[in-house]
Order: sequence, then C-alpha cells, then structure tokens
Amino acid sequence: MPDRLYARLISDRGGDPSDLPGDAGDHVADSALRTVAALTLTKIGDSVVDAKTVLAWLLGSMGAPAALTGLLVPIRESGALLPQVAVARVVADHARRTPAWLVGAIGQAAAVAAMAVIAATMEGLAGGLALLAALAVFAVFRAVCSLMIKDVMGRTIPTGERGQVTGWSTTASGIVAITVGLGIRALGEDAGTAVFAALLAGAAMMWLASAATFAGIHEPPVEEPGVAGNGIWASLQLLRTDQPFRRFVISRTLLLVSALTPPFIVARAAAASDASINDLGPFLVAAGLASLIGGRLWGPLADRSSRRLIAAASGAASVIALAFLGLSQVTALAETTWWYLGVYLLLALVHQGARLGRATYIVDLGDGGGRTDYVAVSNTAIGVLLLAVGAISSAVALFGTGPAIVLLSVAGLIGVPVSLSMPEVGRGAAA
Repeated sequence: MPDRLYARLISDRGGDPSDLPGDAGDHVADSALRTVAALTLTKIGDSVVDAKTVLAWLLGSMGAPAALTGLLVPIRESGALLPQVAVARVVADHARRTPAWLVGAIGQAAAVAAMAVIAATMEGLAGGLALLAALAVFAVFRAVCSLMIKDVMGRTIPTGERGQVTGWSTTASGIVAITVGLGIRALGEDAGTAVFAALLAGAAMMWLASAATFAGIHEPPVEEPGVAGNGIWASLQLLRTDQPFRRFVISRTLLLVSALTPPFIVARAAAASDASINDLGPFLVAAGLASLIGGRLWGPLADRSSRRLIAAASGAASVIALAFLGLSQVTALAETTWWYLGVYLLLALVHQGARLGRATYIVDLGDGGGRTDYVAVSNTAIGVLLLAVGAISSAVALFGTGPAIVLLSVAGLIGVPVSLSMPEVGRGAAA
C-alpha cells in the first residue's frame, strides 16, 4: 500500500534507493509518506504561528505596544537560524537525527501552547513581552527541526525525489491555510483574542501529531564524518574553504528579496486603507494559495535543477516587486486591497519556489557527507545576514517603502548570475 501511494504521489522517480545508507532503500515509500505527513502537520502549525500576519494581528488585539510588532519577524527567523551551528555540535556524535527532530517538534508544541495561554489570559505590554518570549523559545526548537529534517531526508529519500516530497507537504498545508483564512474572514470583527488562543492551541496539537508520525521513520544509523564535531569555529571555516557552499550562502542572502519584500507590501496596503482585523483573512488565503500551487509547481523543478529554480525565483521576485512599484504610480488599482493581495500572492508563490530550491540544493550538495555542517553553517550565517539586511532595509524604509523595495530587488537581480554560477547537484549534475 505505501509503495502504490508513493508511486502515485512521486510521478518523477529519478532517484536510486540503493544509494541510501544501510537498508534505508527498502523503506523509502514508508519513510517518504511519513515525512510528507509530518511536514504537512508542522506547516499547518506554521500557518498559524506566522509572525508577518497572525502574531502581528494578535499583538494588536492584545493592546501590546506597536514597537513590539517590529520584533516578531527577527525573533522568529533569526532565532530559528542562529543556533544551528551550536545544535550541530551537540548532535555530531549521534548516529541518528530523528530523535533530535522529535525533541524539536515537542518543544515547539510546548511553546505554541504557552502562546495560546498568553493570548487567552494576558494583554498589554506584559502580554506582548510574554508572547515574544514564547516565540523565542519556539524559534530555538524550530532551529533543531530545520537542521535535522535535511539530514533525515538525505538519509531516507533518494536524490531527485526530495523536492517533490517537500512540495506535497507544502500543497497540503496550503489547503488548510486557505480554510483558516476564510474562517477568520467570515468571523470579521468577532475574531478576538479568544479565537487566536483556540487557533494556537490547535497548532500545538499539530506539532504533537507530527512527532508521533515522524517517530516511525526508518533511519539507519550512519557515522558521517563532519566538521561539526570538531567545534563551532571549524564548522564556520566551511565558508572560507568550500567555494560551492560559499556561493550558495551568497546566493541565498541576495534572495532575501522574496522574504523581506512582502511586509512592505502589507504596510503599503494598510496605509492605503483603514485595515481591520478581518483583513487578515485574505492575506492568509493568499499565502495558502501560494503553498497549494507552489508545492506541486516547484517540487519537480527543484529535483531537476534546484540551482536554476533558485536563480529563477530570485529574478522573478525582483521583477514582480519593481513592476509593483512602477504600476502603483500609473494605475488606480493601487488604491484597492485586491491590488496588494495580488502582488502578495505572486511574491508568496515565488518565495515557495525559492524555499524549495534552496532546501533541495543544500541537501543534494551534502550527499557526499557533512550535510549537517552545510545546513547548520548556512542557516547560522543567514541568521546573521538576515539581521543585517533587515536592519539596512528598515533604515532605508525611513525614506519610504519604495526605496527599500528597490534595494531588495536590485540584490535579487544580482543573485541571478550568482545562483547560476553554482555547480549543479543531485539529478541535474547527472544529466
């Protein structure tokens, strides 16, 4: 049964199970289906614990100071990236990565449950600070899962099929995100903190369910030589000594256009109209549609050539953002919510391609060993660079959101040739 279902889901079977370590090749279908289910559940939770939309609205509903809203994205994103080299050091001597992923999932469930309690019982400055503290804890455990999932997939799913596995989980979670968005839209002004508390409690259950699912994955014990076990500094030396890896980190930094531009689009939408809480729903629906479409669209492309997908996403995000600025000056659509929602949807769709492309590339790049080191160092480096780029774009935004969008778009255009200069990996290298 698992074999038939896996064959229906993964139409482009380009991998060789015999290349996997130990007897993992005998359990590919079951491991892949469990991975799809576990990632789907966590992505459903992620759609609720969204710093750019849901948590921002929640802080407003709690009456927290507006200044705290600006800390949501940096805490969630950088908090989930910066600790990864240290995490890699801790797990370096362990032959399996699945147990560490389970710890991360349960930790996230506990942190989100704490957010639900905070939403239901606290308000004002105290409530806002408590929510940020819970988000910081959530981000640290998220760092563990983000690092471990790459290694588990690399050990249990063949090259050329990993992008499709991730794509299916993205598609499934998109359906749920659309449902949640429509529900909040229907509630309108009645969507107060009690509704958010219920959503967060449900999200916590998603992580617990994902842990129960992921625990059944057959991951053989493997002793892979890596530099993480030699210390944090040795890990960071990869940026100096490994040119393909260094190019990937540079490319990923320039691709921040797809991640950092959407908040500016939302800010312009809010400035153009009197936003109310039910305006959250359409943006969640747009994000869900991007996941629904992008998961099936980008997954196979990531398996064929993740390098080219990264380059295409970088260029497309920049073109969309620049076109948005230009058309906003000459069309009356700029005064409607649908205009901003459309642009947000396109950027979210492109961002799904960027995420799938870079996740597939780094897993395939590490197939020769040291995958944990690659993922940990790249994410830690991006955590630092995200803070730097975010600070620069925020400073430029003092002169208006337009200059900030231009800055990020130019970086994205530069990222196109950098991405294309990376070596092919995975199935693309064998073509």
